Amino acid sequence: MNKSKSFFAAGFMTGVIAASVLGAFIIRSVKQDSAGSTARMVLKLGHGLDEKHPVHQGMLLMKRRLEELTDGAATIDVYSGGVLGGEVDCLEQVQKGELAMTKVSAAAIEAFIPEMKVFSVPFAFRDARHFWNTLHSPVGKKLLALGEPLNFKGMCYYDSGDRNFYSTKKPIRNVQDVAGMKIRVMNSRSAMDMIKAMGGSPCPINWGELYTALAQGTVDAAENNPPSFITSRHNEVCKYFTKTGHQRIPDMVIISIDIWNNLSSEIQNALQIAADESEIFQRKLWQEESERCMRLAAEGGVEIIEPDLDSFRAACAPILKMDEYADIRALFADIQEVK
Repeated sequence: MNKSKSFFAAGFMTGVIAASVLGAFIIRSVKQDSAGSTARMVLKLGHGLDEKHPVHQGMLLMKRRLEELTDGAATIDVYSGGVLGGEVDCLEQVQKGELAMTKVSAAAIEAFIPEMKVFSVPFAFRDARHFWNTLHSPVGKKLLALGEPLNFKGMCYYDSGDRNFYSTKKPIRNVQDVAGMKIRVMNSRSAMDMIKAMGGSPCPINWGELYTALAQGTVDAAENNPPSFITSRHNEVCKYFTKTGHQRIPDMVIISIDIWNNLSSEIQNALQIAADESEIFQRKLWQEESERCMRLAAEGGVEIIEPDLDSFRAACAPILKMDEYADIRALFADIQEVK
């Protein structure tokens, strides 16, 4: 056995003994030579997306890099397509230590971590650069750690795009165009407050029913990211896409605290490096997919609109003064200080 394998194998065995009873660990015997074998750590990671999705591809890179950095002493088994449960199911399994890792939207944990609500505040970020600079700042690192009392911690952020308006009957070029429109939004307080502030009527229709609602005129518009606009085929009925980027809600790759605390420092360091590298890779794939979807939309006759963002920001500014957002005003101010 070479020295690097001996080093990681020893670190693994001392770090995992207390955690070997947890369902998130699989201990495999990997034959190395005729002299015997050594135990190999396998971390279980589950998510609900398909294998072509940038999230899954990012996780596969994380798996490969962990194997390389530990010389094969540790790896990740990635279960896609919701075979281990949906997003909330996987989050609960991570909290119980039954699953090592998963991906969860920051919006999905607002009820447990109030600070995550800041991502849903419209125009909390000036642009994509400000968004990612914030996530990599002390503010973003603090947000990754807020789940520790709930038995999980964030490893890194993944891109899930920005949310934009698309409409059926008329283009949205400034906030005045939203007045009187019925707009489908997520079933969240911040999304509905946003549309009301713009003068529209929020309609939290189920996502699976939205295509029909748009086609029949039940709603006049909706909002989501470019890949969702294409995969949902909403581009067939909506001929105007307005690049407002009004919300940027990241995904988080999280790990069970029970699992993390029982990893050796060598494995912890390797896993964090692998996660950070996977974030860079996943962001690149997401950007490429978003650009591809915008090209497809334009080629299909959709008008891509660069709107007057100042009018939208001004209309939404009073939202933060509402009592329901008092608990994140200081955090919002910190975010505005990030360059």
